[in-house]
Amino acid sequence: MGKVCVFFGTGYEEIEALTVVDLLRRAEIDTEMVSITGERVVESSHGVAVKMDRLLEEVNFEQADMLVLPGGMPGTTNLEACEPLMEQVDAFYKADKYIAAICAAPSILGHRGMLKGKKACSFPAFESHLEGAEVTKAPAQVAGHIITGRGMGCAIDFGLAIVEELQGKEQAESLAQKVVYEHYKG
Repeated sequence: MGKVCVFFGTGYEEIEALTVVDLLRRAEIDTEMVSITGERVVESSHGVAVKMDRLLEEVNFEQADMLVLPGGMPGTTNLEACEPLMEQVDAFYKADKYIAAICAAPSILGHRGMLKGKKACSFPAFESHLEGAEVTKAPAQVAGHIITGRGMGCAIDFGLAIVEELQGKEQAESLAQKVVYEHYKG
């Protein structure tokens, strides 16, 4: 496994982005936080500023195995408006490389026709943007090389789904135990 790149645009949802980064790094998966803004520090939708590992133009996409798109507003809109990033999303899709998106961000994949005939989930208000998908209410949904998640409350499930895809079910279960995660049963 090479590396995972998590992309940050101004207005990202911090729990969705940072939970994934945290879980992947705990699983010892090479994970980089990448700014699409041209700035080393990117501010979240709730005013949390985080220092990035790289700028978009510094990423060697040939070494990356997965792209992760966190949700949040206007973070999702900013990601979708970033043409260099969208070119890479398209290239990864065509190459059957992993793409993961959570909350509002699966709408980007829907708009690009990547969810047709696949199971997918998103924040409820964005389900209509999952064009051609079989929409589920799962906290995280894996459909081939596409992983989607519903929202902030599902960030751990989403991160663990990524770990499971990259390292197997045993590793994901072990990590869930280490972080004392038991799915909320209400």
